[in-house]
Amino acid sequence: MPELDPYFATQTTLPLSVIVMRLLIAMVCGAAIGFERERKNTAAGLRTHILVCLSSAIVAILTIEIAHHSAFQGQSARVDPLRLIEAITAGVAFLAAGMIVFSKGEVRGLTTGAGLWFSGAIGLSAGLGFWHVSLVATAMALIVLWLLQGLGALIAPNDAD
Repeated sequence: MPELDPYFATQTTLPLSVIVMRLLIAMVCGAAIGFERERKNTAAGLRTHILVCLSSAIVAILTIEIAHHSAFQGQSARVDPLRLIEAITAGVAFLAAGMIVFSKGEVRGLTTGAGLWFSGAIGLSAGLGFWHVSLVATAMALIVLWLLQGLGALIAPNDAD
């Protein structure tokens, strides 16, 4: 039904294959962080981290598309791509803050909250096409979460994430 395309589809600047790869990278990176959190039985686990990462990537891709769309090229409409990125950062930070709980003199959920915020940043970098940043940063985060966990237990044995 190509005759319906002008009404239901918008041509994208990025080819579909590039969009799919960026979303896949976001999904894999979000899954890696989410798997570690799921393994620790935290409130925000695999699915949450994947969704945060994917949604951030989608907003980043849409930012690129909107900036290049003909409807936003004139003097009457101005597009500021940084505002969409700021909105994602603020939204994910709000979600991450909800993971942090102070009870009975203890703070819990800081690592999970930081992981959600990190997933948002990874999604933005993947969506903007900085896949190498996404992959290297995810690898570094996994090193911090897995390898440094033992060191943290030695330093503060009662620290509960």
